[in-house]
Amino acid sequence: MRRKTNKTLKNTEIYITIEKTIFGEYNDEFTVKVARKLEEIKALLEAGFEYVYQKDMIMFFRKRK
Repeated sequence: MRRKTNKTLKNTEIYITIEKTIFGEYNDEFTVKVARKLEEIKALLEAGFEYVYQKDMIMFFRKRK
């Protein structure tokens, strides 16, 4: 059974519209910070940064601009 492309695209457009309404326009820009000490990590998390990655005892955090 074949799916109708028009119907699938229309559903996708509806989902995109709902997402933009709830979350706003998508912004791909981030502010990036690094931390090594527990106090720095705590401060970044309290400021709304999210943990991304750890390498060589350095933790990387990001937050949307």
